[in-house]
Amino acid sequence: MTQPPVVFTRHGMWRGARAAVPMLLGTVPFALVTGIAAQAAGLSALEQVLMSATVFGGAAQLLVLGNWACPAPVLTATLAALTVNLRLVLMGPVLGPWFDRLRGWKLWGSLFLLVDQNWGLALREMNAGGRDAGWVFGAGMAMWLQWVVMSAVGHAAGATLRLPAGHPLFFCSLAVFVCMLAGQWRGRVDLLPWAVAAGVAVGTSLIWPGSFAYIVAGAVAGSLTGAVRDMVRR
Repeated sequence: MTQPPVVFTRHGMWRGARAAVPMLLGTVPFALVTGIAAQAAGLSALEQVLMSATVFGGAAQLLVLGNWACPAPVLTATLAALTVNLRLVLMGPVLGPWFDRLRGWKLWGSLFLLVDQNWGLALREMNAGGRDAGWVFGAGMAMWLQWVVMSAVGHAAGATLRLPAGHPLFFCSLAVFVCMLAGQWRGRVDLLPWAVAAGVAVGTSLIWPGSFAYIVAGAVAGSLTGAVRDMVRR
């Protein structure tokens, strides 16, 4: 039986935006903390808004802000953010039945707005038989607007509170990655690559303090260990 064609409509965008409302509420604290961290790192309100609007990645932003320096370590920060966001390379093709039918701004706009939350919602909609690719764009746009606005509110709050360095609130950047890891743990099979990644990351941070190199080094070492493990098991 032939499936109906994939479309991209305004109605689909509105449906996606409405479906994202629970996610918007859940990510408000995350956006506020990101804005506060940006203020603590010395970014102006305009710089913070531009960062949230163009990066639109809470984990990557907190990672960079937690290691901010002057002058900014552009190359290592870019590599670190790329490493953190590599998961999107795997997430995007899952929505291929929609994305493969899109062109121009519809495709690139949807990819830019793709984050963990609206990806999960869009996957559920697609598996339920949805054929309107505007759904993922609408959900992502709603989340983007919320992220920019609430992180700006967080920046303003940070300017008022003036939290000292080492305040428990700044533990959020580490907590985000701990939560991401917890959801991916598959058991003892992951122990070796995780241990190698952690060891290399810690060693690199001691050898090259104040840089993002430990993130890239740990990710590469853990990935290679996992690849060798899988080859040996075959």
